Order: sequence, then C-alpha cells, then structure tokens
Amino acid sequence: MTEHYYFAYGSNLSTPRLFARISSARALTTARLHEHSLAFHMPSQDGSAKCDAHFTGRTEDTVWGVIYQIDPLERPVLDRYEGVGDCYGIKAVKLITAENQSLQAFTYYALRTDANQPPYCWYRDHILFGAREHGLPPDYVAELEHIGFMKDIDTERRTSELSIYLNDSP
Repeated sequence: MTEHYYFAYGSNLSTPRLFARISSARALTTARLHEHSLAFHMPSQDGSAKCDAHFTGRTEDTVWGVIYQIDPLERPVLDRYEGVGDCYGIKAVKLITAENQSLQAFTYYALRTDANQPPYCWYRDHILFGAREHGLPPDYVAELEHIGFMKDIDTERRTSELSIYLNDSP
C-alpha cells in the first residue's frame, strides 16, 4: 500500500481526532515548518476560528506538527473534513523532522482569513492534546496553552468533540 505524508498542525495533531476521520493515519515523527506561524484566523461555519499555518517568510517563525502516513484512498475523505476548496487549500511543504531530516509532505492552509472570532475551547483542546501526545517542545506547548478561546454554548457539540478522549484530558 502506498502512503502519503501529511503534516498536521491543528486539531489533527491529535491522533484520536485524526483516526476518527481516517483509520489509516499513522504518526511517523514530529516536524517543524519554517517561515510560518500558527494563526487562528480561518472563519469556520460553526462561528469560531480554525487555525492556519500562515506563511510569513520570516526565518524565526516556526509551526510544529506531526507527520502522518495516510492511505491515498482516504485522502479525499480527509479533504472533505477539511473543506478543501471552500475553507482550506492544499500545498506541499518542506519540513525538518525531529531527527533533523528534510521531508516533503502536504498540508492544508486557510483560503479565507478573518481574525474576528477565537477558536472554541474544544478545538484548542484537540491541539493541546496532540501537542502533548507527540511531545512537541515545551515552549511551543506553553504558547498553545495561552491561545485565547471561547466557550461553545452548544454543549452537545462540545461533548461530542471531546468524547474521543474518554477519560483522558488534554
């Protein structure tokens, strides 16, 4: 079976979150994407913001994430979850792995931006869970912990989103 390399930096950092969407996802290693910063400026249909690995061109900017192998047959499923063509586009990125190796993968980037809304609490929790799960650098995790968020008043959605962790907490 041929796999694709996917760089996850947002809610799909969380293996349970990604695995609930596509069952072939296998985490390979952590990696960093230079000249990008993590921005919460992609307006979502649910009234909150989702994140973006925003290109800045500044060498000091880095987005950490996880490289997953995914079955190419499941790629269209993931593309639908990510709203390709409406919410996100796809681009090839050059990454530096935790082992300091260069690797190419695809990732998603925001097609529209608007900084008027923060993310929901559960969305930030998916990101934090994944960052901790994969051992991203402590200073990066600390930055994620300080992301502003809003409470989702739709308690059913909030409960459903976080139910994949069962008794784990981000």
